[in-house]
Amino acid sequence: MVKTLQPIVGIIMGSDSDLKIMEAAAAILKEFEVPYELSIVSAHRTPLRMVEYATSAIGRGLKVIIAGAGGAAHLPGMISSMTILPVIGVPIKSSNSIDGWDSVLSILQMPNGVPVATVALNAAKNAGILAAEILALSNNNLSKRLTAFKKEMKEEVEKKATAISKKENL
Repeated sequence: MVKTLQPIVGIIMGSDSDLKIMEAAAAILKEFEVPYELSIVSAHRTPLRMVEYATSAIGRGLKVIIAGAGGAAHLPGMISSMTILPVIGVPIKSSNSIDGWDSVLSILQMPNGVPVATVALNAAKNAGILAAEILALSNNNLSKRLTAFKKEMKEEVEKKATAISKKENL
């Protein structure tokens, strides 16, 4: 029997139409071996579910919550208002969106006392990386995985820069 690790990151979204975007957060957390849970929690259609999710998060062992939302994008801020956990908001360009700006501004412009770290539009992968960086402050193994990840990115850019330089000098 394989033991499943207790999730420490919650990835939530307002609708299953957001899943394609939010799967990028799950994929990068999986790469970093960070246990997570994935769920739909709508601020507008299931407000009691949202309250239960936010207020039970710490007791369930979560350390960070990533919340993706489109349109009015209330989910990240509402979750943040009910927990002391760091909340990372992912604005999503949805079908009812004003080119994504409504989502960006709804998540970005939180009042003092209710912070939400906000990544770029549809940037769930960055939200996953940020969650891992927060967790790495108290996890040496995760810190090493993130350091290796950043080193690989650096080496990849340097390799591409060298290749372009060689092409230009022909």
